[in-house]
Amino acid sequence: MGGALDPAVATGRNLVRAALDDLSAGARVVVGVSGGADSLALAAVTAFVARRDGYDLSAVVVDHGLQHGSADVADVAVRQVRSLGVPAVVERVDVGRAGGPEAAARDARLSVLASTGADAVLLAHTLDDQAETVLLGLGRGSGPRSISGMAPRDGLWRRPLLTVRRADTERICRASGLAWWTDPHNSDPAFRRSRLRAEVMPMLEDVLGGGVAEALARTADQVRADGTLLDQLAAEVSDPSDVPTLAALPPALRSRVLRRLALAAGASAAELAASHLAELDRLVTDWHGQQRIELPGRVSVTRVRTSGGTSLMFAATPVGG
Repeated sequence: MGGALDPAVATGRNLVRAALDDLSAGARVVVGVSGGADSLALAAVTAFVARRDGYDLSAVVVDHGLQHGSADVADVAVRQVRSLGVPAVVERVDVGRAGGPEAAARDARLSVLASTGADAVLLAHTLDDQAETVLLGLGRGSGPRSISGMAPRDGLWRRPLLTVRRADTERICRASGLAWWTDPHNSDPAFRRSRLRAEVMPMLEDVLGGGVAEALARTADQVRADGTLLDQLAAEVSDPSDVPTLAALPPALRSRVLRRLALAAGASAAELAASHLAELDRLVTDWHGQQRIELPGRVSVTRVRTSGGTSLMFAATPVGG
């Protein structure tokens, strides 16, 4: 007769079941696995849920090829996932340089996972990851969107473990007989997130008396909820390019409308910053003859007179500037 179920395992299973509650039996579910404790724990609890609820589960181990021996790490991860009864494959990718090494690796990984044809892709981000993401956003100072963190459910992507601490994923692995790999990049001070993890978070926990990671995650949830409402209101604005219409909006809503316009015109979402939105806002509220605002993604914006009044016009930046 088996022993009692580890509470961390039970919590993980319940979180996965809730994350997939909109899917029917037979739905294709893919787990992204790195070989670390977080993703192996997610694979373990999802394997149980998939068997019970009838999902078509598989796993993809993405080998970024950025470290010596990465192929061996990926192969070990695949074997461990298969030991759970989950089909798994290794996908090796070429990582570019856009946005820095961490962002480039993330983009390559998500591209592979998005191409699987799954109905849902599970990612193993934890509460600790969420807290670090919020701190990084605060450091950039680029507005509420940057501190809203990662959403538990974002279209294809599902993050069931966002309320689980990293230590709990290690506990799930031990209970499941899985040995995880520790990425040396996670303790490399050359990476900003690593220093947050090793230096800043422990100091904040000490100075503020604990509970900092949970507080940062709650803040992200609250900011994201406010942002979702503002995005919905922004989508409902009629004639959003009309300058008088824009000028009459509250600043918080106007910035969302301007961002939507810029992205729809082809501006780069990864590079569009608060400073760009501030310049767009000046075209509406503080116009003194500015000729053109240039946005990342080779998009230009001008304020023009039309038969119906005054509007913002988005167009491709002319070659040569």
